[in-house]
Amino acid sequence: MTILKLAIRNLRGAGIRTWLNAVALSFAFVAIIFGQGMMQGVNKQVEDSSTAFEFGGGQFWQKNYDPYDPLTLEDAHAPLPPALESLVAAGKATPVLIVAGSIYPQGRLKPVLLKGISPEQRILALPTAALGDSTEELPLLIGSRTAQSTGLGVGDQVTVQWRNADGAFDARDGRVVRVMETSVVTVDAGQVWMPLSVLQKLAGMEGEASLVTVAKGLGTRSGMTLGANRASLPDNSVMSRAGWNFRAPDYLLSDLRQAVKTKTVGQLIVFTILFLLAMLAIFDTQVLSVFRRRREIGMLVALGMTRARVIVLFTLEGALHSILAALLGMVYGAPLFISLGRKGISIPGGDTWGYAMGEKLYPAFTVGLILGTTLLVFIVTTFVSWLPTRRIAKLNPTDALAGRGT
Repeated sequence: MTILKLAIRNLRGAGIRTWLNAVALSFAFVAIIFGQGMMQGVNKQVEDSSTAFEFGGGQFWQKNYDPYDPLTLEDAHAPLPPALESLVAAGKATPVLIVAGSIYPQGRLKPVLLKGISPEQRILALPTAALGDSTEELPLLIGSRTAQSTGLGVGDQVTVQWRNADGAFDARDGRVVRVMETSVVTVDAGQVWMPLSVLQKLAGMEGEASLVTVAKGLGTRSGMTLGANRASLPDNSVMSRAGWNFRAPDYLLSDLRQAVKTKTVGQLIVFTILFLLAMLAIFDTQVLSVFRRRREIGMLVALGMTRARVIVLFTLEGALHSILAALLGMVYGAPLFISLGRKGISIPGGDTWGYAMGEKLYPAFTVGLILGTTLLVFIVTTFVSWLPTRRIAKLNPTDALAGRGT
């Protein structure tokens, strides 16, 4: 306790140097938390939106289906196995049929993916109910990006062309009944949604689908967990032999997570440089303190304080900078973080970046992030403060009292 009181007194005596070090360290402290909170917010927002609008609890893909190869769509459809039909009947899954096609807005050709989905489904957050409420023969649901690129709006008529199961081209006029707003690009850009039964009939693929999205909570890494109402996923090996492969949420979100991880690595480089600059200030302060306070060190040793306790004293003084920095960071950082968490950060054009971000980003400042950053700063600051104090162990008290020695 005596050493702690002495360390606090010495920090107060240092005056402006103590506050300059604490302020510099607090900036690094707040910047690290802010940057990591931003990346965690991006990750959470992207995953939540993608899960809600596209992936659900996982998907069963027809064996020929490859979302990265449009040429596979011609053969990527098949009737649902009984196990999947049972999930659909229980309201725990929804089939989606995907057919390559084109639309002709204002006489211009635009390639699109025609996607059939049940208007009554509740698995995904897509506003598919508009397809069932319409009296149109061929109701169409499009996203705001597709509407912007084609100039289409609610009530507009457009010619839709596709190639059926026999390889013959066919076309029909459809009408846009709803333009949805979503941050998920992959269910919007170049996508035209229509009732599943209508697309199956037009394409000559009655009872078939390209993929089946299951309810959130059913799909896990193993694909064998129980979900709500005691519904469960069929065995992967059995489904694979039937021509359907299960893709768990971890698999479907892997590309997004890898992209966020890549951004995080680049961000850490910048924060590391900022953090090292703050540590350099602490290190220089400790070196100067040991040099200028040689007489004090010699006097403490001469009065009976061991060299080890003197080292602890100087190290503690340096470590207290991190505590003071954390308190300073809390004063101006806490209101900033609370405000950003509630109001978000406007990102003009953020919905065009290829991520499911939208035009507002909400950082995620978790307790683990704040405590982890605080502990990291404290440990590193303590270590950097200890490094210069090792010279004290070699200091001769007589030389120190005379102002000699290093």
